[in-house]
Amino acid sequence: MKYITKTVWILSLVSLFTDAASEMLYPIMPIYLQSIGFSIVLIGILEGVAEATAGLSKGYFGRLSDVNGKRVPFVQLGYALSAISKPMMAIFVFPLWIFFARTIDRFGKGIRTGARDALLSDEATVETKGRIFGFHRGMDTLGAVIGPSLALVYLYFYPQSYKTLFFIAFIPGLLAVISSFYLKEKKNTPSRSFKSVPVFSFLYFWKKSPLQYRRLVSGLLVFALVNSSDVFLLLKAKQSGLSDTLVIGVYIFYNLIYAITSFPMGKMADKFGLRTIFLLGLLLFVFVYLGMSITTNVYVIVGLFFMYGVYAAATEGISKEWITKLSEKSETATAIGTYAGLQSICMMIASTLTGYVWYRFGSSLAFGVTAGITLLVVLYLLVFTKAVGMNPDSYRDKKGI
Repeated sequence: MKYITKTVWILSLVSLFTDAASEMLYPIMPIYLQSIGFSIVLIGILEGVAEATAGLSKGYFGRLSDVNGKRVPFVQLGYALSAISKPMMAIFVFPLWIFFARTIDRFGKGIRTGARDALLSDEATVETKGRIFGFHRGMDTLGAVIGPSLALVYLYFYPQSYKTLFFIAFIPGLLAVISSFYLKEKKNTPSRSFKSVPVFSFLYFWKKSPLQYRRLVSGLLVFALVNSSDVFLLLKAKQSGLSDTLVIGVYIFYNLIYAITSFPMGKMADKFGLRTIFLLGLLLFVFVYLGMSITTNVYVIVGLFFMYGVYAAATEGISKEWITKLSEKSETATAIGTYAGLQSICMMIASTLTGYVWYRFGSSLAFGVTAGITLLVVLYLLVFTKAVGMNPDSYRDKKGI
C-alpha cells in the first residue's frame, strides 16, 4: 500500500492512541460523574456544553489553519489538550472544574479536526482518497475497540476504581502526543507571520462555497439533526435485556466491525463512487433504526449493531472525503471544519430531541422518526447532488453548477 504514506501512518496511530484513551472512559463516564455528585441533568448540560465547544471551534480553527497555511501545530496542540484533560477529570471533583476539564478535551478536538483531515487530503490523489480516509478511520476506530476492552478488563479486577482509570487513559493519550511530533509540514508550505481571523469568519465560507458543497452539507446537516448519540442505541439494548457487560460488549463489537470495514468501504468508494457507497450506508442506518424500533430480540439487536458498524464505515470518512472533493485545496480545513462544527451542534440538538420524543412517546417512535427522516435525506442527496469519486476530472464543480 504505497499510497499509505508516513504522514498517513502517523496520523492514524495518533488517532488510534487518542481514541483508545477516550473510549476507555466512555462506558464509565456517566457512572463516575454520578459517583462524585453529578445529576443526570447536570451530566446532560456538561455534554451539551462540551459538544458545542467542539462544534464552534472546529470551524474557527479550520479557517485559521487555511489562512496561515499550517496544519501540524494545530494537530499537535489539539491532541495535547485532549491528553491533558484525562487526569484532570480525576484530580478535580468540583462541577466547575469538571466542566473545564471536559471542555478542554472537546476544545482540543475542535483545534485539530480540520487541520488533520486537510493533512490526510493533501497526502491523497483523487483515486486514493477513499482508501486513505478509510484507513485512517479504521485505525481510529480500532482505538475504540482497544479502549473499552481494556476498561472491561481493568474493572473486572478493580470494580468501581474509576479514578485510576482516568490516569491509565493518560498513557495512550501521551503516546498520541509523542507520535504527533513526528509529523512534518509539506515542503512547499510558505513561511509567514501568524495571522488571526474573526471568530465566526468560517461562516462566510458558506456564502462563497460551491453550490454542490452547500447542497451536500445541507443534506448532511438534516441527517445530523436526527442522528442522535449512540447512547440511545445502547440504552435500547439494555432495555431489551442485555446485561451491563453485554451492552459494553456490543459497543465494542460495533466498533470492531466499523474498524474492519472502513478500509474496504473506502476502497469501494474509490471504485464505485462516493455518493453510491455513502447512500448505501445511509440505507443501512435506516434499516438499523427501523429494526431497533420494533425488536427486543437479543440476537437481532446484535445483528443490527453489526450493520451499524458497516453503516459507520460507509459514511464517516467518506463524507469528509466527499467534502474535500468539492472545495479548493487552500480551503480544505475550512470546508471540513465548517461542516464538522455545524454537524456537532446539530447532533447535540438531535440527542435532545430524541430524548424528548423517547420520554413522551416511547423509543419506537423516536427510532421510527429518525429512520423516516433519514430516508428523505437519501432521496434528497440522490436528486440534488452529483456522483463523485469515479471520474478524476469531474469531482469538483468549480462553477457551482
